[in-house]
Amino acid sequence: METPGNLFVVAAPSGAGKSSLVKALLELDSHLQVSVSHTTRAPRGQEQHGREYWFVSPEEFQAMVDRSEFFEWAEVHGNRYGTSRVGIEQRLMAGDDVVLEIDYQGALQIKQLFAHAVLIFILPPSWQELEQRLRRRGEDHADVIAQRMVNARHEVAQARHFDYVIINGLFETALFDLKTVVHSQRLKYVTQRRAKSTVFTALDLA
Repeated sequence: METPGNLFVVAAPSGAGKSSLVKALLELDSHLQVSVSHTTRAPRGQEQHGREYWFVSPEEFQAMVDRSEFFEWAEVHGNRYGTSRVGIEQRLMAGDDVVLEIDYQGALQIKQLFAHAVLIFILPPSWQELEQRLRRRGEDHADVIAQRMVNARHEVAQARHFDYVIINGLFETALFDLKTVVHSQRLKYVTQRRAKSTVFTALDLA
């Protein structure tokens, strides 16, 4: 599907800083909108329904799957996550740039539907730092953290399938890198041709 808007898909293992980076990016870039995913997991900390996620029951989620309302969905750490189809299509067709925070499985599914989607993977600087960040969050028991570390080994191995990789060692540096990816994508020839079609037509470039 060709759209005038850009679709940025950000994935990472738990604790790599994906959500913090995307939140900071949204505060700096008024032309970027976040797509709020649906999930069956319970809210954490100060998370709010409709802000970080749409929190739904397993039954509600399955009903949405049955109605084909998701672009993609996946089971991660025992919970299900899905990306709404209608919301994203409408924004992209209107020329808006959209960023998704999803699991690598969903990211690869999105790439099959949107060939021009930009896949960005956030890596931790080391396994030790990743585990420390998970512990500092104080949200999970030791056995859950251990399982997340096991899953992270598999998730990190998928980074090779992404367009860009950002190492989140120093937050400010990683945020700069993320901003650079977004800005660079907007200036690509094919992207400009989609977004500024009238200019390209006037210049006989269409």
